[in-house]
Amino acid sequence: MSSQVTSGTAACPGCIAAPAEPARPVPVDVQIALSLPGIHCSACIANVERALNAHPGVQDARVNLTLKRALIKAGPEVRATDLIPVLDRAGYEAHELDPGALSATQSDKAGRDLLMRLAVAGFASMNVMLLSVSVWSGATDATRDMFHWISAAIALPAIAFSAQPFFANAWSALRVRRLNMDVPIVLAILLALVTSLWETALSGEHAYFDAALTLTFFLLAGRYLDYRTRAAARSAAEELTALEVPRAIRLVDGAEREVAVAELAVGDLILVRPGGRMPVDGKIVTGESELDRSLLTGETLPVFAQPGTQVSAGEVNLTGPLIIQATAVGEETSLHRMADLVAIAESGRSRYTSLADKAAKLYAPGVHILSALSFVGWYIYSGDLRTALNIAAAVLIITCPCALGLAVPAVTTAASGRLFRKGMLIKDATALERLAEVDTVVFDKTGTLTSGAPQLVNGGKHTGREIEIALALAQASAHPLAVALTRATRDEGYTPAEVENVTEIPGHGTEGQFQGQLVRLGRAEWVGATEGDYTAAWLAVGDDRPVEFRFADSLRPGAADAVAALRDAGKDVILMSGDTTNAVKALAEKLGIETWIARALPQDKARHIQKLADQGRRVLMVGDGLNDTAALAAAHASISPASALDAARVASDIVLLGNDLSPIADACHTAVRATQRIRENFQIATIYNVIAVPLAVAGLATPLIAALAMSTSSITVSLNALRLR
Repeated sequence: MSSQVTSGTAACPGCIAAPAEPARPVPVDVQIALSLPGIHCSACIANVERALNAHPGVQDARVNLTLKRALIKAGPEVRATDLIPVLDRAGYEAHELDPGALSATQSDKAGRDLLMRLAVAGFASMNVMLLSVSVWSGATDATRDMFHWISAAIALPAIAFSAQPFFANAWSALRVRRLNMDVPIVLAILLALVTSLWETALSGEHAYFDAALTLTFFLLAGRYLDYRTRAAARSAAEELTALEVPRAIRLVDGAEREVAVAELAVGDLILVRPGGRMPVDGKIVTGESELDRSLLTGETLPVFAQPGTQVSAGEVNLTGPLIIQATAVGEETSLHRMADLVAIAESGRSRYTSLADKAAKLYAPGVHILSALSFVGWYIYSGDLRTALNIAAAVLIITCPCALGLAVPAVTTAASGRLFRKGMLIKDATALERLAEVDTVVFDKTGTLTSGAPQLVNGGKHTGREIEIALALAQASAHPLAVALTRATRDEGYTPAEVENVTEIPGHGTEGQFQGQLVRLGRAEWVGATEGDYTAAWLAVGDDRPVEFRFADSLRPGAADAVAALRDAGKDVILMSGDTTNAVKALAEKLGIETWIARALPQDKARHIQKLADQGRRVLMVGDGLNDTAALAAAHASISPASALDAARVASDIVLLGNDLSPIADACHTAVRATQRIRENFQIATIYNVIAVPLAVAGLATPLIAALAMSTSSITVSLNALRLR
């Protein structure tokens, strides 16, 4: 972020007479964006906004719960690094986002625009329908003509405004010499209007302005339903880019200088303070600390870092200051390469051809040919251009793909409502069709099948004295194991022992003095113990033998039920994780999963998903971390929990709103039923055309009757879709 500086000169006579002063810069407010992955309710919003607004220099802070993001307006002296500790003390994790990298979404504007066009078409069609009733009731001559002209005055501007999306899409297709569903729609609307104007000008008995407006209204309703299913989707690649750190502290001749990350070069020395995110890939030169690599590996437990350790952009430095030497910057960093992986995977998924697209490819040219043949045939037969034009318009209206346009959105909306009540949010219009085709389900481990939070499992094997000393040392650290130990022992009613001079040693643990003895809680090698194949913190009291506090990750509710239900449904279930071999194997055996992969990096996960796809598998990926994002985007269909990182939720087709995983199996079943309903809707539309089209071609259906028949088919399709609810 940059501040602009302005200067001015005095203008009043009194100021001109006074001695001139150098122009002083006028401070400009800054905008700070923070990601808040831990917020989940209105109380969180209130707490975060209260904490931020109380900080000196902050003028206004607003939290968006949907995006899990805070936007802060503050004075030029306030930096994100000042606000992150404020939220940390309030109990909320925060990371700085680059506002320039966050795309300004136009989806809300597009939704309001579509809704406005739908409202105008609906209001106009109701008014014209009332005027048409008078004509149907027997109005003749001048009265009938007056009602027709009033209808034209309402219909023409209403359609010019409301049908713009169809006109624009049809023109885009015709300009490159191809057809789409909007071409017959536009032809039907234009022919209905032209025919109606012609009939009105010749004082004819019938005008079809109500038919043209009703057609527009139903089609806009289908478009809006379709939009609602897509509105939640944003580009995951853009979200990943937004996680890149906008500024860094570069060391030049020992002096600290804050610069934009874009100015960094390979070989630069960069200071990363505790709580800071790595701005580039590099190697630690000075300092010891622990790194939170959950962004890249999905594993929540920190990793010890010391001189020589390789670090990647996006990792968080937890405990001690580090000086790193950049080895990759800008587009060469691992975080940026992951964004590229996601973008490639998203583009591959976008090539999926939905049932509606397949129908449109065959439907559009058939409609045009049939209407043209009807016009030519009737003109040759009757020699009356007016009759031939009326019949061609009736054929176009009766074959207009309104029912086809509603077939998919109506079912998707009904299915989305059913799954939302069960705790799942559908984000993509084709997600249900793809989910119905799934035959293989790949689960991530930490944060997906498990809660991702360590829990103390052997607290009952320690003496009260050991637990109280461990509590005194643990409560002085923000390490996840220390936090879990503190929570578990306090819940059991323990109070901390009187340990003096408690100090946290970055990357190792905490130590202090208890009754003249040195006490330590931390890594096995630091306290003189032998590390095992499990997660543990070790306590050493003086010269006594160290004792272990062992931790394990708990299963998410419904995890076992979801895996069992998917296997019963005939789907292959695979566990793929970046965790250690023993941890992954133990969980797989516990859940009865025969195929599992451990120590998988983000590119490994995406590569394995692609390998399964090459074998003809249709893969459902369920994951929650940044390391899962490329795999989520590459899979045939994907699900992520609401607790997942923003980028993972964006890359997925479906978001699981609660903690329970059991709705996943139900979602697969609902998707199969939804696809059946879509096929039934296409069959209904086909049967309707088989019956109605010959009547229109034979001249037995006026454009008005054609519009009523078209409306009936649309209502039938919608009612069939509601059976899913």
